[in-house]
Amino acid sequence: MTAHVLGDTAVLLGRSLRHITRSVDTIITTTLMPIAFMMLFVYVLGGAIDTGTRSYVRYLLPGILLITVASGISYTAFRLFLDMRGGIFERFQSMPIARSAVLWAHVLTSLIATTISLVVVVLVALLMGFRSGAGVGAWLAVAGILFLFTLALTWLAVIPGLTATSPDGASAFSYPLILLPFVSSAFVPTRSMPGPVRAFAEHQPVTSIVNTIRDLYTQQPVGGDIWIALGWCVGILVVAYSVAMVVYRRRTS
Repeated sequence: MTAHVLGDTAVLLGRSLRHITRSVDTIITTTLMPIAFMMLFVYVLGGAIDTGTRSYVRYLLPGILLITVASGISYTAFRLFLDMRGGIFERFQSMPIARSAVLWAHVLTSLIATTISLVVVVLVALLMGFRSGAGVGAWLAVAGILFLFTLALTWLAVIPGLTATSPDGASAFSYPLILLPFVSSAFVPTRSMPGPVRAFAEHQPVTSIVNTIRDLYTQQPVGGDIWIALGWCVGILVVAYSVAMVVYRRRTS
């Protein structure tokens, strides 16, 4: 049974990846926006922001990486919506294909496309002066957190992809996720924010994830933020996956 699911997922993954290669503009679009934000903050606003560090690109990179993830998953919801409306799901149901393979193919495609975007953003950050003396272990931890965060948000994107009534509605859910890093410690320290805003910023998931990634590549003690970050990622993943599967079964029953 497991081999059957894996084989079906691999075949459908190849189909989704071929669609990506035929529309490279989707990856370019999801990569250009975070890069534009990074250049805007570093070269235009960075000189007026006091973060207590000399390299502002080093400070804001974690937030830019999370924005890259959030902008990338909107296309997951969009592609899933197109498959639902195009009747491809009904065709798959008439074939001896594992039902879960259809969703996993979209999820894995999102992980691959987002990984490419993240690598490009990091390379641009290096050109802008980003440097880190962190070892392989720290960078593997950063990659692991980004992978878990991407997986959680991708399964979250599956829900509007299955339930939306229009292409715009399928992808619009990602806008609040893109804006969330702006009300966190991603661009400025939370201590500079007014009371209620600071309380929200310090207790939303992005802040703990940003702080953990930043501490890892700057070789600072991580502290309890890593457990809060992992708790948020795992919690979102479990809830999103459970809801997505329930919605999927109802839409395809």
